[in-house]
Amino acid sequence: MGRAYQNRKESMAKTADAKTKIYSKYAREIFVTAKSGGVDPSGNLALRGLIERAKKDQVPGHVIDKAIEKAKGGGGEDFSVARYEGFGPGNCIVIVDCLTDNPNRTSSDVRNCFTKTKCKMGTPGSVSHMFDHCAILAFKADDEEAVLEALMMADVDVTDIENEDGQITVFTPNNEYFKAKQALTDSFGDIDFSVDEIQFLPQTSTPIEGDDVALFEKFVDMLNELDDVQNIYHNAEL
Repeated sequence: MGRAYQNRKESMAKTADAKTKIYSKYAREIFVTAKSGGVDPSGNLALRGLIERAKKDQVPGHVIDKAIEKAKGGGGEDFSVARYEGFGPGNCIVIVDCLTDNPNRTSSDVRNCFTKTKCKMGTPGSVSHMFDHCAILAFKADDEEAVLEALMMADVDVTDIENEDGQITVFTPNNEYFKAKQALTDSFGDIDFSVDEIQFLPQTSTPIEGDDVALFEKFVDMLNELDDVQNIYHNAEL
């Protein structure tokens, strides 16, 4: 599982947009999370985790504050979650997560990315069953047994745990995220998580070779250019 996670992180690093695009995506997600769950991070754990991730990705404080202030007003755009699935270059599998205020526009834009790169957009559920929806928490530690014991004592369902180069990475089902994070902080204090997120990890990988490599990079670049796209998950191994 860790290898699949690392492969995706490296691929995303190669295809990430400019910082302003990253700021925009965080601002939109912070706004939606604060609007739906409350603007106080101490009472909205999803917002707190999101703000921590934004800071680690060097999102300026004024971007975060502006998104929260916007949510306090109660107005603004009415965003909804949209998820698209399909098959990319080389028959890799792809999930595209969006936040949109116009589902028809977003669906058309995403479908265009698939069509123009000779890919096929599928129906909901067509590929998501080939991914694990995971919470991932990584931090500096060396006692894997103590970490596992703390999680087991809190009745957390641990899917996998890795200990490499003084860093422990814990994988749990996505719905165990808050319980796992709380169990770790209760046992080990204020942890500086190097990874703190929920994402889709592919169960298998698909090698991408030849002409499909350039086509895959074009496909991901086109998706990243869309304002509504928040995350792209795939099993391509370049």
